[in-house]
Amino acid sequence: MKAITECSKPKLVFVGNGMAGTRTIEELLKLNADKYDISVIGEEHIGNYNRIMLSPVLAGEKTIENIMLNDEDWYRHHGITFYKGEQATAINRKQRIVSTASGKQIPYDRLVLATGSVPFRIPVPGHDLKNVLTFRDIKDVNAMLELTQQKQRAAVIGGGLLGLEAANGLRKQGMDVTVVHTADTLLNRQLDATSARLLQKSLRASGIHFLMNTATDSIQGNELGEVTGLRFKDGSSLQVDMVVMATGVTPNIGLAKSCGLHCEKGILVNDVMQTFDPAIYAIGECVQHRGQLFGLVAPTFEQARVCANHLAEMGIARYIPKAQATQLKITGIHAFSAGQFKETDDNQVITYFDTELDHYKKLVIKDNKLVGAVLYGDTQDGGWFFDLIQQQTNINPIRDQLIFGKDFCQWPTQAENLPAAA
Repeated sequence: MKAITECSKPKLVFVGNGMAGTRTIEELLKLNADKYDISVIGEEHIGNYNRIMLSPVLAGEKTIENIMLNDEDWYRHHGITFYKGEQATAINRKQRIVSTASGKQIPYDRLVLATGSVPFRIPVPGHDLKNVLTFRDIKDVNAMLELTQQKQRAAVIGGGLLGLEAANGLRKQGMDVTVVHTADTLLNRQLDATSARLLQKSLRASGIHFLMNTATDSIQGNELGEVTGLRFKDGSSLQVDMVVMATGVTPNIGLAKSCGLHCEKGILVNDVMQTFDPAIYAIGECVQHRGQLFGLVAPTFEQARVCANHLAEMGIARYIPKAQATQLKITGIHAFSAGQFKETDDNQVITYFDTELDHYKKLVIKDNKLVGAVLYGDTQDGGWFFDLIQQQTNINPIRDQLIFGKDFCQWPTQAENLPAAA
């Protein structure tokens, strides 16, 4: 009688070794560690690291070893085949095979695209000169650190989160740094005007220079192709020998588009992170869900949980976008925002401003629920305010105490169980 052999496990392949993809694997291993034969294709030559902590590495406060989340031993321990330093170049959806630049043919039964995003370079003359860098991965950080040993003056184009963190890191490495920003306030998507002015004041005191309401017209270079300066649309100029572009990102959808998956700005996915091909999922910064794109780690981790749940065939989770919070990662500077903090005709605003300490709080309330918050200087209650926003708590019983924070709020008996106002 012929022996009956156990059927091989279905093959699950991840394209992308960033935080979203690896979190999906971690969540799946918790639910059903033995369900799949897992492979990971990663373009970088190292394991998974905490990308949101690249700023402290640039500032010299941490090393790449300090921010590693999953080293190569982790993949081996869990029986995961890790194709490091490999670029996925094609997907054959009919045969269910991923091809790589080195010629590998990797079969799959289920495929997860976690290709992330690519930095946007403003298309001005000189954008491809030497010493024009972006700030997305450890390779970028190493390139910047190398240049800080040779150059003195840097310009960072972009006054968003990444731009300010890059500027702070370069300043700590001894560079003379100027931030060039097209808007009149920093972090114009994350902070209101008052907190943004306080932030700029703090950063200027630390030695960073600013050119606000300034648009770059071209990047100047020498005969060696190296940066020598910036020229602006108002006719002014700035001498620098290094430029960091921190002008946003775009979803990395080239691989998905090439195999015929439906894409708009990102890879279109449903509530379980599945593409129009039921064998292929997508998560993280490369996806578009109900018209929305994603650039923060919190929603991508929630997507990972939902995707893992579906891959494990649990069938009890779907992705529902929630309010998000933002925190600036610059040593000594505390800024926090969450939810919808823009003032409108149908909401109310409570503010607190200590001009001596530069402590500022702004709370936005609608229908007796906290819907947004901005904190600068004193951010210790940020997490609590964020919980109130997410849970849509009826804050009416503590409205007159709310601005002073959790420790000063006294709920009436059973007030926490009151239903949110309609």
